[in-house]
Amino acid sequence: MRLKVLSLLAVAFLMTACADDGSKNAAASGANGNGTTVQPVGSGSLPRPGSQEDLAVNVGDRVFFATDRTDLSPEARRTLDGQAHWLQNYGAVTITVEGHADERGTREYNLALGNRRAIAVKNYLVALGINPSRITSISYGKERPSVLGSDEAAWAQNRRGVTVVN
Repeated sequence: MRLKVLSLLAVAFLMTACADDGSKNAAASGANGNGTTVQPVGSGSLPRPGSQEDLAVNVGDRVFFATDRTDLSPEARRTLDGQAHWLQNYGAVTITVEGHADERGTREYNLALGNRRAIAVKNYLVALGINPSRITSISYGKERPSVLGSDEAAWAQNRRGVTVVN
């Protein structure tokens, strides 16, 4: 009997301890109450300056192309303007520009198209003052899709130029 009473008291104590409003646990975990997480300052979650993650998060590391096109849209130019500024801030960083295509077309056609896209990105960055010796380019054609699928939404994500920090 005594064991049952002690067990009930232990359960009641545990339930009371767990019945707080969650504010202590939410604050400790970084939850802000609206379903998102807030990282504490100094938590180490910020990308390292000059890294691939820094470029991707703060500037954008890719631009997209229309079907069978290599010309840069105004949105692509804005992203590349930001990349050029970022590269000027991190003068020791070298990059590789990857050219990609969607799954349609032959392997050879898409490799050539990806190459023209990578060169278009490189040339734009060079025109903005980035030393061409800091930029290499490569084409993956349709061999490395970022999105799987055979529809316009997937194809649009796969027609891209990606700037990769070396």
